[in-house]
Amino acid sequence: MLPWDDSRQAFADAAGWFVRTAALVGDQWDRPGLGEWDVRALVGHTSRSLLTVEEYLARPAVAVEVGSAADYYWAIRAVAAGPGVAERGRAAGAVLGADPATAVAEIAVRVLAIVDAQDGDALVTTIAGGMRLADYLPTRTFELAVHTADLATALGVPVDVPATAATQALRVVADLAIGDGVAGPLLLAATGRAGLPADFSVL
Repeated sequence: MLPWDDSRQAFADAAGWFVRTAALVGDQWDRPGLGEWDVRALVGHTSRSLLTVEEYLARPAVAVEVGSAADYYWAIRAVAAGPGVAERGRAAGAVLGADPATAVAEIAVRVLAIVDAQDGDALVTTIAGGMRLADYLPTRTFELAVHTADLATALGVPVDVPATAATQALRVVADLAIGDGVAGPLLLAATGRAGLPADFSVL
């Protein structure tokens, strides 16, 4: 388990980057975002990385069923590949209303205050099963980092992932790559020795 204070700071830094990047959208909410999503849907999906923390804390678990961030991603692979993800992103984008950037900022303030009041030991009911908040939160930092990078790319602005968030996100990537036996190809690609297939993903 990662130190709680480190995870909390990484989550806060990732959320702050998301809020700042969403504020740059201006009137470009209908431009292409990621895959079949426009920017509004991408921002809506990313906002769920904050909202699920609030939602799951309101649904306490009785036991730990998923022990790490990597275990969480392995458990939800089938769900994550399903068609419902795209529709939930569009629905979440619509809920943000006429001023999505302000809505995102308000969500972040509310959720960060909730997380600041926690010590990481709470058991939460996720879509993968019961988890300690301290194990679940790095998955939200990972999602915020990756999808804010998507948003920055869509907007044509620098992909300046905060160092704290990047550290946790890359740790999740490393754990998934090692567990799936693809650490070798990833290391070769990261050091400029070979490229990766176009469809390569640790998710």
